[in-house]
Parts: sequence; structure tokens; C-alpha cells
Amino acid sequence: MASQRFADYPATTEYLYALKTAGVKFGIDRMRTLAAALGHPERQYPVVHIAGTNGKGSVSAMTEAILRTAGLRTGLYTSPHLVKLGERVQVDRRQLSEAEIVAYVNELCPFAERIGETGPDDFPSFFEFMTGMAFLQFARHAVDVAVIEVGLGGRLDATNVVQPEVTAISSIGLDHIEQLGDNVTKIATEKAGIIKAGRPLVLGRVPAEAEQAIRAIARARHAPVYSVREIFGEDLGAYPTTNLEGDYQRWNAATATLIARLLSLRFPQVDAATTALGLQRVCWPGRWERTEIGGRQLILDSSHNPEGAQVLENNLHRLVAETGRKPVIITGVLGEYRARALLDVICRYGREVHLVPPQQPRALSYAEMEALIAPEALPRFQRSTLEQLFPNAHSCTAGGPEDMVVVTGSIYLLGEILARIDPQRGAGEGNLQDM
Repeated sequence: MASQRFADYPATTEYLYALKTAGVKFGIDRMRTLAAALGHPERQYPVVHIAGTNGKGSVSAMTEAILRTAGLRTGLYTSPHLVKLGERVQVDRRQLSEAEIVAYVNELCPFAERIGETGPDDFPSFFEFMTGMAFLQFARHAVDVAVIEVGLGGRLDATNVVQPEVTAISSIGLDHIEQLGDNVTKIATEKAGIIKAGRPLVLGRVPAEAEQAIRAIARARHAPVYSVREIFGEDLGAYPTTNLEGDYQRWNAATATLIARLLSLRFPQVDAATTALGLQRVCWPGRWERTEIGGRQLILDSSHNPEGAQVLENNLHRLVAETGRKPVIITGVLGEYRARALLDVICRYGREVHLVPPQQPRALSYAEMEALIAPEALPRFQRSTLEQLFPNAHSCTAGGPEDMVVVTGSIYLLGEILARIDPQRGAGEGNLQDM
């Protein structure tokens, strides 16, 4: 094995950034090769594998909370991070430390270089490095079960090298259409690529045409399907409750509950009471998360695509009914397709709106966002910066003292704000966020 080449965290993240800027690489052959070179650490523990357009992160966090409440040691792999890279890989919700990231990159580099000898396209990507770190961390900490969220799609995602105990698809909507397809059937087919022969699939609430495509693949692979709609019905009152706000989180809670029921066959301690308690202990920042800054009420919500815009509308409607007034909204988004639906909702519910482009290459500029706003609504919109809106960790200048402030749109914008208002999280690592 080659000697250590990165002495500190800045040098390590600079290397990872270079990998990220090389772009997303679809296909799982590189990850299969890397996993084999590492001795297949991903086979040393049971895996729950979760895909979906929206909600997959929430379902992952809920499932992990249930399992940890049952006394199991858990691994949790999610992406992207909000503030720090180590958030992506957690054991019992302890994040990967900077020192561990340095050590893992040093360990992985020689393997990656050997794999990449046949050509630059064969060199593992940034996301594949992170996935390798997760697999190793979970094996070395002897987790009882690992909850692994798909990065993008499913069929060609690096995480799809796992042989899961249970798979789940939280939802299907139009997002990442350039990579996954321009209709829900195509997107559903890509996400259903995680279904494995004979392994049960938990299916969240999805459109009828998506369900048809998913069930066809499950039948072909003899994978039993456990449908949230079939088991819990259409009455939201019959769905499990959770400490995360919003109707859609109860749908996600039902998905996590069905995952837990299937896991109880292997882990009897994951019973109904433990499941209900775990759902009240979920920690998943940035999903209609209520917080406070300088006595001001602040809601952080990462609704960022058309399906998420509908959820945002429901939550804003309820907020206006609750407070008796429209909120002040801060928003920024990546991609015109995502922005259209989101800005349409914001036009209806924002008393005052601040546009803040996230510090990401794919972020829409002020002018690009303004071009999507109805002319009659434009006077309520203004260009702002986070430095203006959050001059320090204890104050927010948007609106007045009595206004509720809602931050919504890109998860990357939320991460930038959290880094400003919660300094103990450390300096933000936005350059490593996008995938």
C-alpha cells in the first residue's frame, strides 16, 4: 500500500473537489470493482436501500431512528450534506470526522489509481469515494444494519452494488429529467433498478403510471411489494405520526413503518412500540424545520422541485391559517425546471420575497429567477445576499419582528444559511455539496 499522501483535511478536500469537478459518472461497474478491491465491506451487514424523487432522505432518517431506538447500532449514508461533508456518513448519528475522511481518502487512493489505470473514465468518482468510505466505516464499526440512500436515480447509482434486506421507493416525480427521463414512467423505471431478486420492496405513494412500471419490474424479479396505499389507505388519519411536520411526512412515516415491520423478522426488538417511539425522535434538518434566530421565528424547508412545490404549498397554506398573515420568504434554486413550480407557489404566499442564488454552478441568477415571476408579483421580490439577511448568527433582517420567515428552495441555500446561523457546525463545505 502506498504511503500517506494527504497530510491534512484541506489537502484532502481539495483532492475530493477535483474529483467532483470531473463530473458525475453513471454506471456501477467502477463501484463494483472498488467494492471488490476493498473486500466487499458492504456485505458485512444488512442493508436497507432507499430511492425516491422526494422523501428518501426523510424515510432514511426515520428508519435509522426506529432502528437505533430498538437498540441497534446503525449506519446512515445520505447525500448531499447540508454543511459538513462528514454528515453523509454516520454511525449511530455520529458524523464522519475530518481525521477519518483524511484517513479514508489516503486508504482509497491506491485502489482508485489501480482501477483508473485503464483510462480516466474508469477512475472512481467523488460520489464513489464517499460510498466506499461509508461501506468501510459501517463494516469497521460493526453496525447491525445500514440505511443507505440512493444518490441519483437507482439503477446506475453507485450504491446499487448492495444486496439489501429491504428496498424502498419513497415517491416518484419529475426531477433530474436530463439524467433519468422526461416522464414519470421512465423515472420510475430507473429508480426501480434497486429492486433485487426475491427481496421485499416497500412502495410509498406514487402516481399510478409509476406504480405500474415499478410493479412490473418487481414481478419480473419475484420481489414482494408492500404498498403504503394498500396497507394504510387514503385517510391520512390512519397514517403513523412523526415529529417531522407536514402531511407528506406522515406518508414517509408509513413507508418507514413498513420497512421496520419487514426488518422485525430479523430483529424482533423492532416492534410496533419501538417504531412509534422512533418516529417521534427523528432528526432531519431542513425539512419544514422550525427554529429561532434572535427571537424571530424561522422555518427551513428544502422544497426544490415540482413535487416538493406542492408540499410547500400545503405547508404555506397551513402556516397562513395558523399565523393569520403571509410569511416573508427567502429562496434560491438550481435549474429553471425546478424553479418554475416553486416560484409560482411563492408568488401566491410570499408577502415579501428575497431572492438569493446559492453558491453553486447550476444555481439560477437573479435575472433568471426574475424572468419566471409574473410581472404583477415582481414588486414583492428583491435581490438580497445572505450577508444582508443574516449579518451575524443572532439576527435576521428580512421583514419585521412579527413576521414568520420561511427559507425554501435549494438544500444548498439552506446549508449556507445554517453555516451562518449555527457556527458550531463549522465552516460550510458548499464546494463539495452538489452530488
